[in-house]
Amino acid sequence: MVHPSHTIRRPVVAGQFYTGDPEALRQQVSEFLAAGQRQPKGEPEAAPTMLAMVPHAGYVYSGAVAGQTLGAARLADTVILLGPNHTGRGEPVAVWPGGEWITPLGSVAVDADFAACLVKTDPVFALDTAAHLYEHSLEVVLPFLQVAKPDVRIIPIAIATPSPEVLARCGAALARCIQVYKTPVTMVVSSDMSHYVSHEEARRNDLLALAMVESLDPEGLYNTVREHGITMCGVLPMTAGLVACRLLGADRGTVVRYATSGEVNGDMDKVVGYAGALVPSPL
Repeated sequence: MVHPSHTIRRPVVAGQFYTGDPEALRQQVSEFLAAGQRQPKGEPEAAPTMLAMVPHAGYVYSGAVAGQTLGAARLADTVILLGPNHTGRGEPVAVWPGGEWITPLGSVAVDADFAACLVKTDPVFALDTAAHLYEHSLEVVLPFLQVAKPDVRIIPIAIATPSPEVLARCGAALARCIQVYKTPVTMVVSSDMSHYVSHEEARRNDLLALAMVESLDPEGLYNTVREHGITMCGVLPMTAGLVACRLLGADRGTVVRYATSGEVNGDMDKVVGYAGALVPSPL
């Protein structure tokens, strides 16, 4: 049981992955978001984006990819944040139960009703804060949401289970709760791509995985990553997210941008890959 006093999450990587200065952070994130392709004036508004995948490294490396992707998205007021569990703490599929998450830009409310829907729909989801307390993958994405959608409500979920069957159950429960929810919902998956290989190897392997993202093939993504030894840290939450997209009627994804750390620091021998992708809602 999670005690209510434990449902405020304070930042743990402010000043490391991104600046802890609120003014500088807002300006930097705004500039990253401005690179996204905005909808031309006069065109009718499309349905909210179903899913966005963005990286979670230090902003100097991955901020441009995350910003361009989320700047091109049409985010719903409610965002499910799906990320990996780097720390090994907590439950295999851990949902933050309620309360709020804090960054230097202020607080973001957690949608306790949606969290409860997930746990009720499938017990593979557990209300748990331990998996999130020291995990950076969702925190790093949050300032982008705060600037792009100031009144956003979030449902943070950390996924550590490697079981394809459990990931499929996660995706099915996500789809069911999104279908019955009172307002539109966007899923945002946090994932970096290949780690510590050459720029050429990262690009070659990551494009194999991203082809599966574009075709919305969760099983193909999971198997491609495993068979090619691709160190995509968010493959588990992305697999679950793609299952949900398929069940909700989406049929295609788009890679917005791909880059590696070598393009920033000049070291092309040992890079990390970063990708941004969007899945639009079906027409």
